[in-house]
Amino acid sequence: MGVWSERVVPRLVDLAGRSPELDELRARACEGLHGRVLELGFGGGLNVRHYPAAVTTVLAVEPSDVGWELSRARRATAAVPVERAGLDGQRLEQDDASVDCVLTTLTLCTIPDLAAALAEARRVLVPGGRLHFLEHGQAPDERVAAWQRRLDPVQGRLFGGCHLSRDIPSHVAGAGLEVQDVEERYLTGPALARPWSYGFLGIARRTPDAA
Repeated sequence: MGVWSERVVPRLVDLAGRSPELDELRARACEGLHGRVLELGFGGGLNVRHYPAAVTTVLAVEPSDVGWELSRARRATAAVPVERAGLDGQRLEQDDASVDCVLTTLTLCTIPDLAAALAEARRVLVPGGRLHFLEHGQAPDERVAAWQRRLDPVQGRLFGGCHLSRDIPSHVAGAGLEVQDVEERYLTGPALARPWSYGFLGIARRTPDAA
């Protein structure tokens, strides 16, 4: 499982993330990013070509050396500096209130302690800063959701700890981020794929701390 998780899974994730439909959603997730952007789960750099001109720096948090290497060619085409700035989204190296935006795409499903990672994202955001997320997770249809719960243990073992049944918007709100806009739907495809294809595209804002 060590070789599978470390060498194979990053390549599978990179391949699976290249569909035209996902590429369009990635572009939408990146709309409005600006200034210093921290990207959790940078992977193979599939978002690089969608960064808006208002982005000045990208701080890439990526635990996989294979994933980072897969991103080499894409990083070379980036219009802004991209630096590897950490390995663990649960313990970010950045200072408090030091980034303007945080970006996650198909990342929050795999982080073991999601509450810790989202608390860290909130910590490093400036007041008023935004979390942009494109994630998959818990479907609203109970039959599909039941299958997601059944499949979670196998999914996690095969795909680097991935969870199918996380209610991402609820987790984001629970971290003290104000969810402002969320679009939820299944990706196009057969009904059998629905446990894997329910997604969330949204933005949440760090509100100022109470005095």
